[in-house]
Amino acid sequence: MSTAGSGDATGPGDAAGPGGLPGTPTREGGVAVRVIPCLDVQGGRVVKGVNFLDLQDAGDPVELAARYYAQGADELTFLDVGATVENRATMYDTVTRTAEQVFIPLTVGGGIRSVGDVARLQQCGADKVGVNSAAIARPELVGEIADRFGAQAVVLSLDVKRSDRMPSGFVVTTHGGRTESDLDALAWAREAVERGAGELLVNSIDADGTKSGFDLELVAAVRAIASVPVIASGGAGNLDHFAPAVEAGADAVLAASVFHRGEMTIGDVKTALRAAGQLVR
Repeated sequence: MSTAGSGDATGPGDAAGPGGLPGTPTREGGVAVRVIPCLDVQGGRVVKGVNFLDLQDAGDPVELAARYYAQGADELTFLDVGATVENRATMYDTVTRTAEQVFIPLTVGGGIRSVGDVARLQQCGADKVGVNSAAIARPELVGEIADRFGAQAVVLSLDVKRSDRMPSGFVVTTHGGRTESDLDALAWAREAVERGAGELLVNSIDADGTKSGFDLELVAAVRAIASVPVIASGGAGNLDHFAPAVEAGADAVLAASVFHRGEMTIGDVKTALRAAGQLVR
């Protein structure tokens, strides 16, 4: 398990130290924007689709993780999209093999239902865990994990759709965006932070895989109510999409298919952010 926290981890591809490149403006609080590749894992393979549907094989998770580490990724996120009993052993093995060669913070989500699950994942090398459906079913889980492992270890994963049913205009979904809950996304995010979530991974189901850009309205809305870091996810399609997400309030930007398909590298994203006046490592 990496001993570095999310604020000070560096990889071999980093072009700048903690202070950024000379002349790089400092973000509020002096915290660099994190660039995070996401690997959706099912049956031991990375998969990717559009709007969480029509999943296709995208490669070996450990090989991809090593590639992104070499490119200078600040963190890595694994999401077990199957989250079934038969895939669980495969995911533990994937985390262990990745942690042996990738020395940046590793977040693992999918199928986490107890502090025991978190303990085992940390033994395998995970630094943080992402919780979603289990926390919706039993919100106390957020506090239980935070009390045992610290708020910095708890990432609330929010799969969000636009919805006229909710006061904020955004509803929390489960089952890969296919099932709408009765939770207003902003209200749930606020409650989860109060219960101990140390970070919010905000994924737009509407934008996921479309390459049309992040949902900036969603990012800004969550930023306005959150006192913890916000990770923008869903919709990245070209280099011009990342800076607006940061300007909308994201502390980190997450993408998947554009990296898996080699359409851009971690370094390309950092260069684009730097050119837009953002501090990156």
